[in-house]
Amino acid sequence: MRCNDPNAPLPSTITPEPVYRRRRQVLKLLGLGATALAAGCGSEAAPPAPAAPVANIPGKPLTAASRVDDAGGEAKTTFQDATHYNNFYEFGTGKGDPAANSGRFVAHPWSVEIAGLAGKTGRFTLEDILKDQTLEERIYRMRCVEAWSMVIPWIGFPLGDLLKRFKPLASAKYVVFTTVERPAQMPGQADRVLDWPYREGLRMDEAMHPLTLLAVGMYGRELPNQNGAPLRLVVPWKYGFKGIKSIVRIEFVESMPRTTWNHMAADEYGFYANVNPAVDHPRWSQKTERRIAGSGFNLFGNRIATLPFNGYAEQVAHLYAGMDLRKNF
Repeated sequence: MRCNDPNAPLPSTITPEPVYRRRRQVLKLLGLGATALAAGCGSEAAPPAPAAPVANIPGKPLTAASRVDDAGGEAKTTFQDATHYNNFYEFGTGKGDPAANSGRFVAHPWSVEIAGLAGKTGRFTLEDILKDQTLEERIYRMRCVEAWSMVIPWIGFPLGDLLKRFKPLASAKYVVFTTVERPAQMPGQADRVLDWPYREGLRMDEAMHPLTLLAVGMYGRELPNQNGAPLRLVVPWKYGFKGIKSIVRIEFVESMPRTTWNHMAADEYGFYANVNPAVDHPRWSQKTERRIAGSGFNLFGNRIATLPFNGYAEQVAHLYAGMDLRKNF
């Protein structure tokens, strides 16, 4: 169902349809009925207004060797908004659930398994992963598939720099990422709204592109639990669900992998997930977005036009030359 009415509920508050269907089933089993959920193009209850931004951002400080603004000097999202209005279904499907429910999550110590078509594989500690990597701050736009966006200063390093260390074979055409599965620490995993563990993937040339970042921090500090501690992917020209969090496995494969949202609802969430205002989501337009930045959280305002590839077309459009971007969305 498409919602073309500009006064319709905001896409940011619309529960993805597969989740909506499964939650209805769960509520029926619990005897709560359908009244607990919005229907069609309806919305969930609007999140409460967040508190004023904190002066001292929590977490261990990180030192970045360089700082690059790839968002064109646009106003940044406040730390409070970026950490209290986000999606991380492992902690719940509400926008405030990740911040509220991630306190028990243990991000240290941490290790990542490297597998598949590479000359060097095995399990490596986070310290191994970070060894000899120069951290830099990259300020990126982040566009959610739900048509809201932010501008976030990440701290990390190019994913390609890490992948090269493991000597991927010529037969490796894709890279697959997997999120940790810990139901005891991630209460959202008790609800089978998704097929856990969460999986995402990139084509090899996308993974090796210098804009593709492995982030270990944001706003000058280590990543908070609700934003993917201790290691997450940031691909600024793709919709945010490609930015897999709390990564525990990286695998080199030959064929296009099955990824979580694409497998669950292929008509709504493409494998490529490149930001494209010309290709609407089946239930809402992607031509505009609600920018959460500058003065802080604004549930209804700050609506701006969405740019192809989220404004990074000059750097990445060549990766898709000759492709039908409507078919390969």
